[in-house]
Amino acid sequence: MADPSDQNPVKPKNVIVILLDSLNRHMLGAYGGTEFATPNLDAFARRSMKFNNHFVGSLPCMPARHDILCGALDFLWKPWGSIELWEDPITWPLREKGVVTQLITDHPHLFEVGGENYYTDFNAWDYLRGHEHDSWKTRADPSFMGAPHHKPARLSAQELPYDRTRTYFKDEADFPGPRTMASTAQWIEDNAGHHDRFFLFVDEFDPHEPFDAPEPWASMYDPDWKDPRIVWPPYAVGAVRDGLLTEREGQQLRANYGGKLSMIDHWFGKVMEKIDAKGLWEDTMVVLCTDHGHYLGEHDTWGKPGTPIRRTLGHIPLMIAWPGLVAGENNALTTSVDLHATLRDIFDAEVPHVTHGHSLVPLLEGKVDKVRDYALGGIWGREVHLFDGTYNYSRAALEMNYPISVFSNRWSSLTNNMFRKHVAMPPPNERAFLDRMPGSDIPVIRQPYAEGDPGPYWLTPKSGGSSLWNMAEDPSESENLVGSAEEARLAECLGDALRDINAPEDQFERLGLK
Repeated sequence: MADPSDQNPVKPKNVIVILLDSLNRHMLGAYGGTEFATPNLDAFARRSMKFNNHFVGSLPCMPARHDILCGALDFLWKPWGSIELWEDPITWPLREKGVVTQLITDHPHLFEVGGENYYTDFNAWDYLRGHEHDSWKTRADPSFMGAPHHKPARLSAQELPYDRTRTYFKDEADFPGPRTMASTAQWIEDNAGHHDRFFLFVDEFDPHEPFDAPEPWASMYDPDWKDPRIVWPPYAVGAVRDGLLTEREGQQLRANYGGKLSMIDHWFGKVMEKIDAKGLWEDTMVVLCTDHGHYLGEHDTWGKPGTPIRRTLGHIPLMIAWPGLVAGENNALTTSVDLHATLRDIFDAEVPHVTHGHSLVPLLEGKVDKVRDYALGGIWGREVHLFDGTYNYSRAALEMNYPISVFSNRWSSLTNNMFRKHVAMPPPNERAFLDRMPGSDIPVIRQPYAEGDPGPYWLTPKSGGSSLWNMAEDPSESENLVGSAEEARLAECLGDALRDINAPEDQFERLGLK
């Protein structure tokens, strides 16, 4: 950690948050990675406070964004969904205080069913089309001749939207990630210095799959591969073992992730150049973060399958450049909801709902050496994780993965046909009843689940068992310490942590906690 006597931090006037989706911490040069080149992210780290013990909260994509924009862990209450009746995103109180808010993104889930209301309270938003399953085009570009990319090796039986839209990317600058970063640089050029205060949120979907990038990035890490490139990862544990991938195909897939990572690093550098040119480091906090990592063969795990969260997925990067703060490292335990609390602190904003984060401002100003003793993380219907900076405790259901409930007032969107197929959320039935969220008087529909009900792909009827890994002494998480005295201590701590946020009582019953 940098010497506090060297610090002269100034409370920032503006904030820029850049979220790169599925960004693997261990692959960044700033965190010791050597496999892929990330020179611009590494350069940003050298002018930032680099957080070494930052962990996920709610997963996957939309729940993670809920953590940041609403500040409340929702994975204990629902699997995925829009902003609810009882809560406001951080953008609403900022608008009321006269802070100009801008969203720039190519993240398709923000504009799909189940992602409503995250963008609507920004003063303005810019959506760059064509990533992943964005339903942008109904036909391929008839003038497409195959350059500058290659057809993916594996297509689904039914044509994917990306198979059509990628034909409209004529060169590197046409791909969604580069367009998002170029739009960000242009917004800074046009708006920095014009507004009294601003909050710029860049939700960049790269390096999320498909790991499709043009040359020179496409062949950068696997120049000898001659077959059509593999850009869609399987979501599986034991994919090589079970024959879904050969080891060589796994290397190709991993290399394509690396190519996309290096490409978005390159375009991230253009945003940093614009921040330099406009002199924003003097009055603007710049945050680089992610929602989660991505398995690329670690423990023969690929994608984001229904499995306990290991460090690859859950131990994530966080770098913050703060005006007047000398660059350094911070070992305090932090998690995604703490970013929301930090924004509230900087802008003196209040929200009406219960939140779970702790502001990082005291850490950045050198006034405290920690803001929390533990962090909760997980995926609805899966294991609940407790991170304390040393241990990753994954508490599974006792035997059957029930009882469990979904709390939501957004069933009109959750039960849309497209959403039902994606997350397998049935409409409420005769078991549903009205309940209350912690701190709210607004009635909410609570739908209990039982064995045989459809659910998200990660929801299994039977427990897979708990896990306990000592991340400090066993960074590969190969030795399961479940059954040790340490587990008993952490189980008690987990119960306290769940009570602290008024978690639903059926979670305690499901997990076998007092």
